[in-house]
Order: sequence, then structure tokens, then C-alpha cells
Amino acid sequence: RLGNTNARGQIKNRRSIETRPASIETRAHTGHWEGDTVVGRQKKGKVLVTLVERRSRFLVAKLASEKSAKEVTASIIEGLKDSASMVKTVTFDNGKEFSNHKEIAETLDCDVYFARPYHSWERGTNENTNGLLRQYFPKGMSLDDVTDESLQMIVNRINKRPRRVLGYSTPEEIFVRAKNYQERKSRLHNLNPV
Repeated sequence: RLGNTNARGQIKNRRSIETRPASIETRAHTGHWEGDTVVGRQKKGKVLVTLVERRSRFLVAKLASEKSAKEVTASIIEGLKDSASMVKTVTFDNGKEFSNHKEIAETLDCDVYFARPYHSWERGTNENTNGLLRQYFPKGMSLDDVTDESLQMIVNRINKRPRRVLGYSTPEEIFVRAKNYQERKSRLHNLNPV
């Protein structure tokens, strides 16, 4: 095992979840995301890049052609760019596919944090949502035939599913309401700059 260069926790300039503001844990505000990848049978080829907003449980998922930092970063930015005003923080695990975290932070103007190695419960919202995705993409299934359209259809189903934890509202309802509020607030601020 000596000389194993594939060890987790070796991402340069990573910020630990321990430095993330404690207020994020309360889910009082929208804009704090958790990210991960879901691999198929071969562990090569296409992967699902999943991003879940902690308060609303709103899911964004994109296909990446491979589990490389370049492809995963492009999928994250593509997935969140239309909601960039709703991205304050993103928390990842220590997979090397997230090593371009500085590019993500700069492009989306957000802070990026990393859970402690082997502490998947620190990103429990994302892990639970990946479980919902696994209902459609069971472990052992190849992702090579999955299309962007079929993935988006499944994401829409998940986002329109009422959740008890949300008072039987859907993630989509909660997220869209928060996004509309944020946009109105921004427009008002632009009309009346301080």
C-alpha cells in the first residue's frame, strides 16, 4: 500500500466541512448544495453527477462522459449555472473528480467544502437522494445507454415527489419559491441601490 497515489483526502487547497458555517446545518436558508457522482457497472464510462440543495432537497443531475475532474466540473457548472444566484456553498466528498473545486467556486461565485474522508453522513441529503436515483439506476446497471432526456425525466419525477420532511410540498415547489423570492429581492435592490 505504500506509494498508493489514489488515496482520498489529497485534494489540494480543500476546505474542510469543519470550517463551513454552522448555520448551514440548520437548513434555514436555500443555496447550500451537496454534490456526488453515481457510477455504473463498469466504473468507467458515463457517470451521473448529482447536486442536491439541502433545504429544498431539489435535485440537479447531469451526465458526464467519464469520472474525470474535467468532465465532472463541466457537468457541475452546466447544471448549476442557471441557478447560480441560488448557489452559496457546495459540499463534496473527497473524490478526485472534485479536484477542480477552485474553478467551480470561481465560476459559480460560491464556497466549496469537503466532507471528512469516509464520513458520507456529512452529506446525507445527497446520499439519500442518490438512493432515490438508484430506484431508476440500480447498482450494477450500465449508464452508457442513459440519455440526457431520460435522466431529466427521472430528475423531474423526483423533484415533483411530495416529501414528508417538506410538509408534503415537493422539492420543486420549495426551490422555485425560494428562487423567485431571491430574484424579486435582487430586482428591488437594483431599483433602489443603497
